[in-house]
Amino acid sequence: MKIRFLVLLILGVLSSCASKKDIFYMQDATPIAETEVNYVSSVIQPNDILRINVESIVPEAAIPYNRGTGQGMVQQNPQMLQLDGYLVSEQNTISFPILGTISTAGKTTEALAKHITEILVSGGHLKQPTVNVRLVNAKVTILGEVNQPGTYTFTEQNITLLQALGYAGDLTINGKRDDVLLTREVDGNRRVTHIDLTSAEFMNGEFYFIKPNDVIVVNPNKPRVMNSGYISNVGVVFGAVSLALSIAVLLSR
Repeated sequence: MKIRFLVLLILGVLSSCASKKDIFYMQDATPIAETEVNYVSSVIQPNDILRINVESIVPEAAIPYNRGTGQGMVQQNPQMLQLDGYLVSEQNTISFPILGTISTAGKTTEALAKHITEILVSGGHLKQPTVNVRLVNAKVTILGEVNQPGTYTFTEQNITLLQALGYAGDLTINGKRDDVLLTREVDGNRRVTHIDLTSAEFMNGEFYFIKPNDVIVVNPNKPRVMNSGYISNVGVVFGAVSLALSIAVLLSR
């Protein structure tokens, strides 16, 4: 009976432990594998804030087409950049000086810059204008089993899923690496996908790069759930009952 008790105790301990297959990232990645990286620009969405700078061969002529104070330290402050930016409406439009309402629907920042340039040229507003468009409120929200959950802003044009998780201090040892949830909203449609970080395959998919307003949720793994008092399957129930009966028998002697 004592042997049975020890066996059950060992099995109980082992069942609450995670193996290296549950913890290691990209386990099937080859050491010298080379694949082409395809950068994809994000489509502008409602509530995005855009910083748009217009320049011309005659600098004074471009002043009416710009917001803010122009070049200077003010532009180095992200909050001031947002205040001077253009808020994209729910109808996917911005109100631009002199030019009026401009549609952003289906456009990336590069496409919008080209569109505004064409309007300035075709309308005879400026000669040889240069237009730069930048998203200044890009953010990603990371929740669950990470060391520093929260909402993080980023200024890069492209960041990867692993970089985003790095902002949150990486997954805790209790994070479920083979089933990370990512929620993405594009053109009014919400999509939820499951990502397996233990396989390198996700690096070739559309969710390798983060898009603004993505939400990443890292759920707890099985050992974490069990230690929290939740029982995940019937086998664990029978194991617990058997262990309790064995202890009861030993104590009754």
